[in-house]
Parts: sequence; C-alpha cells; structure tokens
Amino acid sequence: MTKPEIATAFSNGEFDKTKNFIAANAIWEVVEEDKFIGKNAIIENCIQVGQYFKSVTTNFKTLNVISEANKVVVTGTAEFIRDGKRISFISACDLYEFNDSDQIQKIISYCIQAK
Repeated sequence: MTKPEIATAFSNGEFDKTKNFIAANAIWEVVEEDKFIGKNAIIENCIQVGQYFKSVTTNFKTLNVISEANKVVVTGTAEFIRDGKRISFISACDLYEFNDSDQIQKIISYCIQAK
C-alpha cells in the first residue's frame, strides 16, 4: 500500500489493513480527547473503536487526500446511524507522518462533532 492508501484506510476505520504499517513507537493524538503512545496502545484503541463501528451503520466520506514526502493529510466525514437514526456526525482531519520505512510515526486527529 502507498502512504496515501494507508492513511486513507486508517482514517476510514479499516484498521486491520493498516496495523502492519504502524511504527513500534508511533503516537496518535486525538486533539482535546486522548493520546495513544506506542503501536500496542494505538492498536488497542483501534480494537475498541472497531467494536463501536460494528454496533452502528457507518458512512465514511473521504473529501481530500494531500500527500507530500512523508506527510499525508486526510479530510472527511463520518456518519453513524443506529436503528435508522443518525446518532453522530463527525468532520475530521487526520495528519500523518511516516518514517523512512513507510510506517506511520505520528497521527494528529481533529474531530469535530456536529451539534
């Protein structure tokens, strides 16, 4: 997978596709929410988020993917539906930094929930 493909898959919750592309000492910061340090902590959070995704219908839309050298930015939206009703809508921007081995070294996620 290319860096933009890895980043887009991660941003769209396709964590199984991306776990082999996360560096051992990677950091994932969800601004104003949480910070996960190390591959194991990131994967553990992905498992929890993945369980939530299985409990709802998800509608991810990727709006932009911008890539330059070892950095990729993915913007998009995520809609979560349960029993036919929207329970959440998120606008997001994820910034990825890759190391020289094409592994994710750092993620900064900005998630804005619609009111």
